[in-house]
Parts: sequence; C-alpha cells; structure tokens
Amino acid sequence: MGLGNPGRRYERTRHNLGAEAVARLASRHGARLRASRALRSLTGEARVGDHLLALALPQTFMNDSGLAVAALVRRYGIEDLGHLVVVHDELDLPVGRVKVKVGGGTAGHNGLRSLQAHLHGTGFVRVRIGIGKPPGRQAGVDYVLSEPRVKERSELDVAVEEAADAVEAILAEGPAAAMSRFNAS
Repeated sequence: MGLGNPGRRYERTRHNLGAEAVARLASRHGARLRASRALRSLTGEARVGDHLLALALPQTFMNDSGLAVAALVRRYGIEDLGHLVVVHDELDLPVGRVKVKVGGGTAGHNGLRSLQAHLHGTGFVRVRIGIGKPPGRQAGVDYVLSEPRVKERSELDVAVEEAADAVEAILAEGPAAAMSRFNAS
C-alpha cells in the first residue's frame, strides 16, 4: 500500500512518496495498476519469486486512506496486519532516509491515523521515507503538499527506489531482516 493523494496536483509532492514507491514496484515487476471503484484504489498483482505481491494506491485523499485500506484488507483476506506493508512519507526522518518499522503511533500523520481507525490496529509494517521537518515557520500541511526543490527531489528519487527495495526485502526475508538491513545506517 502506497499512501498519497489522488490527482495530478499532488503527483510529485512529499506526501505522495509512498504512492511513488509502490508505483515503482509495479513497474519493476510488470504489474499493471487498474482502477477499482469498489476498493477505492488502483490495484495490481505481481509475482515476486515465490510470492504474490498485491499492490495498491488508494484513490481517497490521505486523510481517508483507511477507507481504501480496510476494503483491500477484506478483499485480500488479510487477517494478520503484519502481512500489510504501508509505504509513506515521514516528517521525523531526515530527507531521503528510509526505515522499516512494525506497528507504532501515527506521529501526527493523518493517513496513518485513518488506517489505524479503520483497521482497529497498529500491527502493520511500515516503510517510512524521510522528508525532514518544514523549514522555519512553514506549516506541516503546506510542506508535505509542496514539491521539493531539485536537489531534495533527487535525494527523494533515490529514497523511493530504496523504499521499493525495502518492500522486496520484507517480502523475501521478513520485517525483522528488513529492519536490520535498512535501519542500520
């Protein structure tokens, strides 16, 4: 699951990095993401080694991501939230830093807050892409919904690739091994 906002206006914003990473996974593995009204998402499936990877980009706004995720969890029969991987932007990490985490709080992230409310749990795996704190007195909402400057964008492009790598590592080796690998540096 790659969190973001739908529509062209939000495509290259900091808040859409999770969606970019999942779209990158789809591209890597030849999955075509198709719109599903019932699931409120763009969805696709890819075979990665011996595993079937279901990919989704909610087409709800970030604050309502839980509506789409809950429908997807039901559709795919996910009973253990540890089998759900959510890729999202993270203000509390430096720009371009990627970390893997299982469970935890929302740190003020409205998309995560919506997921927790609709899933009634926090045990999903997270791939967090650092966007850093807003400069000066800029409001957090304005910062996450803006496009980064060129230098920062190139760092975030690398982080999107690394986040896709992290999802592949979670799939192949499990969350603990992925945490050891991606959280070490």
